[in-house]
Amino acid sequence: MDAGVLYVSIPYRTCGHLCCCGCGHEVITPLSPAQWSITYDGENVSLTPSIGSWALPCRSHYWIHGGRVRWSRRYSAAEIAQNRERDRRLLARNSEEHRPGALTRLRRHLQSWRW
Repeated sequence: MDAGVLYVSIPYRTCGHLCCCGCGHEVITPLSPAQWSITYDGENVSLTPSIGSWALPCRSHYWIHGGRVRWSRRYSAAEIAQNRERDRRLLARNSEEHRPGALTRLRRHLQSWRW
């Protein structure tokens, strides 16, 4: 990866970039309603919400908005733990909402039997 470039993969629903602090670590952001979303205004890209590189030694925290990096404050260990717990809840809720119901599963099964 090159510094200052946000790589977007639609088929894999991910974005990747080198950490904006310059440490050289790759940062991967999965695109989903419960994780990150990307917007493109015809010129610049924004990634929402912020990127908190809590697992990296640098513990960088920043936003990519309008094609620019906007630095955010450092989170305390307690704030990081709260943020991770909130993320786990959002992911669990999102996966439950997108799990097909019994009727949908039956319909898909029956459609597979069509000639």
